[in-house]
Amino acid sequence: MPNTDLLPSLLFKINENQLALEAAIMELTNWAEQRGAADAAENIRGALDTIDKNEEFIKLTLAVLMTPE
Repeated sequence: MPNTDLLPSLLFKINENQLALEAAIMELTNWAEQRGAADAAENIRGALDTIDKNEEFIKLTLAVLMTPE
């Protein structure tokens, strides 16, 4: 298998990891907020918005890369 065939799978796994990290960070954010760190939680959610905004582009790009020619 050529190395270029591995690229879509690699990008898919990186995207999966990114989404898992986002979920874990959100859990920690909720935990921190429940303990009085509302300002920190708000800042973290703002940073996580970037992941959400980029997620659709990443999914579309992966779909294109994984479509056979």
